[in-house]
Amino acid sequence: MANVALRDVRKTYPGGFEAIKGINFEVGDGQFCVLVGPSGCGKSTLLRMVAGLETITSGEIDIGGRVVNQIEPAERDIAMVFQNYALYPHMSVYNNMAYGLRNRGMPKPEIDARVQEAARILEIGPMLDRKPGQLSGGQRQRVAMGRAIVRQPKVFLFDEPLSNLDAKLRIAMRVEIRKLQRRLGTTSIYVTHDQLEAMTLADILVVMNGGQVEQIGNPLEIYQKPATTFVASFIGAPPMNLLPLRSDEIRSQLAGTGEAGLLGIRPEDFVISSDSVAGGVALDLTIGAIEHVGAETFIYGARKTNGAHDVAANPGELPPGDVIVRIPGAVAPAIGERIRAVVPREKLHLFSADGRKRIEL
Repeated sequence: MANVALRDVRKTYPGGFEAIKGINFEVGDGQFCVLVGPSGCGKSTLLRMVAGLETITSGEIDIGGRVVNQIEPAERDIAMVFQNYALYPHMSVYNNMAYGLRNRGMPKPEIDARVQEAARILEIGPMLDRKPGQLSGGQRQRVAMGRAIVRQPKVFLFDEPLSNLDAKLRIAMRVEIRKLQRRLGTTSIYVTHDQLEAMTLADILVVMNGGQVEQIGNPLEIYQKPATTFVASFIGAPPMNLLPLRSDEIRSQLAGTGEAGLLGIRPEDFVISSDSVAGGVALDLTIGAIEHVGAETFIYGARKTNGAHDVAANPGELPPGDVIVRIPGAVAPAIGERIRAVVPREKLHLFSADGRKRIEL
């Protein structure tokens, strides 16, 4: 096992496109790090740079105290699990898992011991004689992970390994990957665009956008205190409501908001009530749509004002716009009905007008 450190890592392609813009972070020994962000943010490129499949333009990548910039992928002591499994279709499951060890000249008894142990851990022992074409997607992903496990590397790298699976299987495999990593204690870096997957897997979460790191921390910290509006809207489902602060009256009513330009409210922090909350915010909404998702309900409400609307006479109110409210249970007001959604002061999030800075109340 080993820690992984990235120091001012950059990647610029011919023509001047800067895909990775000076990234710095460290993954501790045995930690599970997840890189999350939208398509094109650079997360897979960064993972491939750690693996040695992409050259770096500048900076350093350190694995276990050794700078590996000029070291070949096979000599970095890492194992990678890909989105498309990358199994040899003509080989049995056993031979797929044993292939890399044979190429290293490992003795047959040790190869067999490692393959059998990995098969036992992953519960694929009865499938060792089958070909990949005879397996389900989830079983093939287990084989791909088994091939990584038998290597006993210092670092596991996962490049969106669950993207090809259906929703139910993704949840099951997500749990299995986390249990497996904790059991083996191997340092791991995992790439995904799925924020729920990222939140449930990570010890350390790295949120990326446009080739840069927006925020690093444990998932709960990032959810509770997003550093930017990008993080606030990307982490969480449904996303955080982001509404512009409209007037000096609001800033004075919400003390300490002199630099603030945007107010963030998580959908689940609203309460439907006819009352107001001292120091908080109250929104009068007209319900436009309702989604029932079992144990909870999403309400999509619109704020409407007329020419007589007076912000000064309604302190704490926000400008018009669509708002998502999440409430427990399946009972909700009807479409077209007017409701008041309130949120206490301690649940509010404030950001600068450009969204790049969090402001504490």
